[in-house]
Amino acid sequence: MPHFDVFNGDADGICALHQLRLAEPRESTLVTGVKRDISLLRRVQAQSGDSVTVLDISLDKNRDDLVRLLDGGVQVSYFDHHFAGEIPESKNLSVQIDTAGDVCTGWLVNQHLDGAFLPWAVTALFGDNLHDAARSAAQPLDLSESQLDQLETLGTLLNYNGYGSTLDDLYFPPDQLYQKIQPYADPFEFIATDTTFQTLRDGYDSDMNHAASIDPVLKTDACAAFVFPNDSFSRRVSGVYSNQLARDNPDRAHALASLLPSGDYLVSVRAPLATKTGADELCRQFPTGGGRKAAAGINELPGDQLQAFLDAMQTQFG
Repeated sequence: MPHFDVFNGDADGICALHQLRLAEPRESTLVTGVKRDISLLRRVQAQSGDSVTVLDISLDKNRDDLVRLLDGGVQVSYFDHHFAGEIPESKNLSVQIDTAGDVCTGWLVNQHLDGAFLPWAVTALFGDNLHDAARSAAQPLDLSESQLDQLETLGTLLNYNGYGSTLDDLYFPPDQLYQKIQPYADPFEFIATDTTFQTLRDGYDSDMNHAASIDPVLKTDACAAFVFPNDSFSRRVSGVYSNQLARDNPDRAHALASLLPSGDYLVSVRAPLATKTGADELCRQFPTGGGRKAAAGINELPGDQLQAFLDAMQTQFG
């Protein structure tokens, strides 16, 4: 019967799916998109007897379509670490959800598979900016510092590729990026032999240098915010630059608002790494906002609400 793999287009979603399919290979229809395109289940037209695996997208944002599939006799397995809200009760639904601040979907899949492909779970943790958790998880692998750095870079680059308003902003559509990774059980082999890694690294270095030249519009001991121009580089770098700022200033919250052609803003928020909480609460105060405790965002913050967002940010973290 037909199967659908539905996954977030960032490092966590890709690494989660990769681990599952290394362990359980199967033909499937891939359903994904840019990182912020999370209402993915609406694109799944499955029939009774079909099956769906969902990875790293909020159940809360997909509840109606999840219920539609379950009521239609579709078997659904759901792995996620975002805010879920009320979880439907159905014999067709298997759920592994954990919203703890130091957990990602790739790690939940790793636990499900009893650590079968741990290096890819470590990559997912690094990609979600959970560096302490990644290093702790990697201890059984006995990796050198150089090898840890390689997995950190890979996770960062896979995450970097997911950010954008449309697929045109990305270097690789996420389904194609997953397919490039698919042949490699060993992430170090992918790094060493596939030109995809270097393509992403070159783009990342260029975009991060550009980002570093932009001054904040808000800066206090508790939080800092940046406004980036309407440019593809802004949308590509929004998540990874926010992650770097969070690591450099672990007691401070950060927000990066990228101007969209519509005049609205694409916003990435990082809670202080010291607390890993509050980002989702802040973003859910605004239309199209959501995410998890440590990292969240707003897909389209109305242009006239930017100051209200900055005020709310200072209230949330001040």
